[in-house]
Amino acid sequence: MTLIPTDLRFALNLNGHSSRIHRARETHFDPWPVVKFFSPVGAATWLASEIDGDGDTLFGLADLGFGCPELGCFSLAEIAAVRLPFGLGIERDLHFDPLAPLSLWTDAARRLGSIQLAEKALLRRKLDQLLPDPPTGPEREARGEGS
Repeated sequence: MTLIPTDLRFALNLNGHSSRIHRARETHFDPWPVVKFFSPVGAATWLASEIDGDGDTLFGLADLGFGCPELGCFSLAEIAAVRLPFGLGIERDLHFDPLAPLSLWTDAARRLGSIQLAEKALLRRKLDQLLPDPPTGPEREARGEGS
């Protein structure tokens, strides 16, 4: 599997370029993660929001499964070179939904202790926003549900 296909590499490059522009202008930039990598046999997870001009240095949130996710840089080549038991390697989550800007991921992951738990919390938040509030008072009576 290609860890970063062309469309995702384009988005990572675009975020990297935008980040450099914002840094030069001393303005805030809070991109959404573009790609999620994970270990199929452990808790290690990485969220990348941008890639440097060298094509290897990714920026994002890294969680090696020790309860202290960190925001920073990591190497695509090093992630690709990881060899796990049974001949497995690090994989890309093909169904990854970014859910929120990187700052919210970072806050949730640090508070909850992992990217995996942060993802569950952010997904629950997204679902809560999609579901209508339960009817109350006159709305319930109009639907024949009483009080």
